[in-house]
Amino acid sequence: MSVTFDNLGEAAQLELGMWPEGVPEGQHFTVVEVLPRLLELLATRKLKATFFVEGLNAEMYPDALHTIVDGGHEVAVHAWRHEEWAALDAGTEAALLGRATGAMRAIGIEPHGFRGPGGGLTERTLALLGEHGYDYVSPAGEREGLLDGLAVLPFRWPLVDAYFYLPQFAGLRERYGGGPDPLTPEEMQERMIAALKNHSEEEAGHLALLFHPFSVAFTGEHGWEALEQVLGETVRLAGAGAITMKRMDEAATQLLERPEELRYPPELDDATWMTQ
Repeated sequence: MSVTFDNLGEAAQLELGMWPEGVPEGQHFTVVEVLPRLLELLATRKLKATFFVEGLNAEMYPDALHTIVDGGHEVAVHAWRHEEWAALDAGTEAALLGRATGAMRAIGIEPHGFRGPGGGLTERTLALLGEHGYDYVSPAGEREGLLDGLAVLPFRWPLVDAYFYLPQFAGLRERYGGGPDPLTPEEMQERMIAALKNHSEEEAGHLALLFHPFSVAFTGEHGWEALEQVLGETVRLAGAGAITMKRMDEAATQLLERPEELRYPPELDDATWMTQ
């Protein structure tokens, strides 16, 4: 299983036109305040994670990305400026992936993985990733596998922290059998730990937990405590030999090296955070 974090800095706010006029860029709270605390927490737990960050951050926060890498974590790509990936036309998709990949390489980081904002892919994404030398993709889905020479390591919407917290995820919460109202950090903690325990009993497949730096800040100390409890249970189960912890790139390498262990193709999910 893998612990992952999505989104960093003001990239998404810029893309959505939500960045306040007159506010300087380059000092976003998720980079200046949240990221150091996250990295300290991961170091304390001796846990290595994968951070999917927008390519824009390679230009705005190169030192922060190298701090992530220096901590033993993986930096992967999360679009250029948090564009809803599945909605892109062919020319825009190719240009944005090239720009994001080039920005990472320009600061000495070789990206191996890609997760598109919104969880979806286009019919061109896999081929484009292959052309740029990526090893894996992480869309929304239920089961890992191989497609077009790439490892596919999906995430599940009910194992995303923002699924619990944000009003915009009401449709997804209803889709998966809940009510439309946002939930608490304690409920997030309970469900993620339950998923970890189920995963440890199944002894098969790959499980990805997905957190957002802005979500931890948004939920305050209750959110930090919930995250710490989930990470603590992850480390406990790994120490007991019940689960195997891997960064996403490490999990992808295992799939690519042992294709004979896969009995079924990957199973993807066409739902997005805007599902009604």
